[in-house]
Amino acid sequence: MKGLAGLGGPSALEKAESLRVTLALRGINADVMGDHSLALVSVWAGLTVWCNGLFFWWHVDWNPTTRRARYTGHPVPEFERVVEQVTRRYTDLRQQQASPSTALHPYRGDHGPR
Repeated sequence: MKGLAGLGGPSALEKAESLRVTLALRGINADVMGDHSLALVSVWAGLTVWCNGLFFWWHVDWNPTTRRARYTGHPVPEFERVVEQVTRRYTDLRQQQASPSTALHPYRGDHGPR
């Protein structure tokens, strides 16, 4: 069965695979895991994109006030916007990792009690 159960649209796995292929064309290697209802694209350390067939979403940073992760995302029809933002996030994370000041702590800010 393709698509969300009973809806007949593209499955989460198909959409995630489309993202993986598009990122590969930009030189970004990723892995895809999941099934028809929920899939994820593992792009880089700290960058996993989830897809439920209708939306893509991913973690962008940490809110030290609420002590919660912040996420962003877009509906599947905004695929090019998803690709652009995931590419930008990937580039930022790669640069942070290369920076000596963030080499041990790729996420900045308060991450809760230690």
